[in-house]
Amino acid sequence: MIHTPICDLLGIRYPVLQGGMAWIADAELAAAVSNAGGLGIISAMNAGGDWVREQIRKAKSLTSQPFGVNIMLASPHVEEVAQIVVEEQVAVVTTGAGNPSKYMKAWLGAGIKVIPVVASTGMAKLVVRNGASAVIAEGGESGGHVGELSTIVLVPQVCDAVDVPVIAAGGIADGRGIAAAFALGASGVQMGTAFLVARECNVHQNYKDKVLKAKDIDTMRTGIRSGHPVRVLKNQFARDYAKMEFDSNVTDEALEQYGAGSLRKAAVEGDNQQGSFMCGQIAGMIQEERTASEIIKSIMAQTEQIVTGGCPWVK
Repeated sequence: MIHTPICDLLGIRYPVLQGGMAWIADAELAAAVSNAGGLGIISAMNAGGDWVREQIRKAKSLTSQPFGVNIMLASPHVEEVAQIVVEEQVAVVTTGAGNPSKYMKAWLGAGIKVIPVVASTGMAKLVVRNGASAVIAEGGESGGHVGELSTIVLVPQVCDAVDVPVIAAGGIADGRGIAAAFALGASGVQMGTAFLVARECNVHQNYKDKVLKAKDIDTMRTGIRSGHPVRVLKNQFARDYAKMEFDSNVTDEALEQYGAGSLRKAAVEGDNQQGSFMCGQIAGMIQEERTASEIIKSIMAQTEQIVTGGCPWVK
């Protein structure tokens, strides 16, 4: 069985983290992934403290294994949520959409493993100086908010820049991707899109169906004008938004208003036309709904076969 420093650091069986997907990564999905041997993550997204506390306690009732909370640092409730993870003794915090340094002293003092998502070597060095236990190097192949660098370019540079374990994210959906991440120097992987179609995932069925039907060229980036690009599945909303953001007659305020609530429309309401279906480029590799356990075990079996057996065409 494959065992890496990430397994020891987090107390998990497999070096696989589930992405903290807003409106998707709830207690049930997180617990299912943790029970399957990975590290499940609850997304705090823009939710208030009461909802986050409720989800943490629900996850504790569903699993005895470690799990984490993803904190979006741009959330209006970040101060409250940052304190709640301390009070609830969460094992791991992952962060996105900003610099977590302001909160890290309190988290580390509470014994929380802090693992920020980074899109550059500069941010990786900064958070490690402030005590990060590991970093998630996320390439632009990922769904949701993305950086400029691809995974294959970003991961080895981050590995060279820091002395803590690096977790690769973006464009990983099977054992080939995990084996490639190991070859780049990563100690583990984070997967989001692959768990969108887990049977324990409570996202709207329309969302799952769009992922299952997607082809390799069915994602696009929006939000380029704002400087915070987002990778989504192509639909009417995404095309309209992209057109609007390159129209100088459309104000930033009008653009923001048009996009408000679009992720909820996709994840909760299943609105195929006006929802924002955040999804990674690997959607075309996702073929069926399976349990979180089936996803992890099959992917890790393939990984072990590749890592131990090598590539059959390389002599």
